[in-house]
Amino acid sequence: MESEQIAQMRSEKYNATVHGLNKVHSDLMMIRIKPDKPIMSHKAGQYTLLGLGNWEPRLPGTMEEVLPDSERSKLVRRSYSISAAILDEKGNLGNNQTTPYLEFYIVLVRETSSGKAPALTPRLFMLKEGDRMFCGEKITGAYNLDLVKPDDTVLLLGTGTGEAPHNYMAQQLLLASHKGPIVSACCVRLKKDLGYLATHEKLMSQYRNYHYIPLATREPENAGKKVYIQDLLKSGEVERKIGRELDPSRTHVFLCGNPAMIGVPEKNRETGEYAYPVPEGVIEVLEKRGFRADRGHHDRGNIHFEEYWS
Repeated sequence: MESEQIAQMRSEKYNATVHGLNKVHSDLMMIRIKPDKPIMSHKAGQYTLLGLGNWEPRLPGTMEEVLPDSERSKLVRRSYSISAAILDEKGNLGNNQTTPYLEFYIVLVRETSSGKAPALTPRLFMLKEGDRMFCGEKITGAYNLDLVKPDDTVLLLGTGTGEAPHNYMAQQLLLASHKGPIVSACCVRLKKDLGYLATHEKLMSQYRNYHYIPLATREPENAGKKVYIQDLLKSGEVERKIGRELDPSRTHVFLCGNPAMIGVPEKNRETGEYAYPVPEGVIEVLEKRGFRADRGHHDRGNIHFEEYWS
């Protein structure tokens, strides 16, 4: 494709600029994107679209992509939850609601088992500060803090980059001087994948009601004794951290990431009954203790979830 054509398509289809990049390692990054238009009013936990043209270069070493010519001029878009640095450059609590950019937490998908090459992240990881791209003008999603009361216990439980919306939620809870305990836990394979670890450690030193629990299942020292999010809840570790029981009447749980961790029950259309998936997920663990997961926008419980798998 000619460079003049590419320049024209970028001009027509892109509406945002890369404001900043932080590569945690080769396959993980925080990216700040500044839309051309003012950012619409939104809530912590919500998401928008990011996109790049199929004409953009792909990161070497990722799965080879075979595209017909008819697809090369198209924009590939995916939904991403909005994250937050939580703290500003001076180490004080920041505020996503007032910044001119949006932060996203993205893992590189090098290949898939489906045989179809990942379309977007190999292109996102080629971006540099100042590059142009697409960012959705609409920010949406029912995954938010609307039902949380000031004294409630809030559990933010995620896997990998599923931590992204929880970072934003934690920031907004702390800005609102939330009185109840806030627990954020993130499960990854290796400690290097905990991109916001240093920030969470600073938060714990500044806010007595904030607790962060990092889990790295494939580190050598954890061989034979892996701990997953489900195990944290079954062992009582969370209660020990916060010094109170997890009372369903004053606790809200937020789950984001691997569907196997979340474990959304499936409804039988004939009987109306719900069946839990195998292996046991967090929803089953907690519903056995009197919690109830959301069953829809108009049937809300105290377990809220956002499923995705990179």
